[in-house]
Amino acid sequence: MLFTAKPLALTAAKFEAQLTRGDLPLVIDFWAPWCGRCLSMAPSYERAAAEIEPDARLAKLDTEAEGALAARFNIRSIPTLIAFGGGREIARQSGAMPYPALLQWLRSAITIA
Repeated sequence: MLFTAKPLALTAAKFEAQLTRGDLPLVIDFWAPWCGRCLSMAPSYERAAAEIEPDARLAKLDTEAEGALAARFNIRSIPTLIAFGGGREIARQSGAMPYPALLQWLRSAITIA
């Protein structure tokens, strides 16, 4: 798996392959381009990707473009982070977080996996 130290942009076409690929935890940021809190957290999430990889893969999913996936995971507010391990949800956090809290949540979520 190629690591870029940036979150991977997910589409419906890429979603299942990423979710079920390997043993690596996957953390997805469900966001939208009109969401101010999402945009304010984006630099911290990108910075976290550089720090967390290769222990986990971080990805982003645009809920506007991929509404069916947002509905599938019952996304009610954004940003929402969901951590997956072994193809199943293991942790969820809604709301924007500053970088230290985000990194702490990510580390605890991938430890569960």
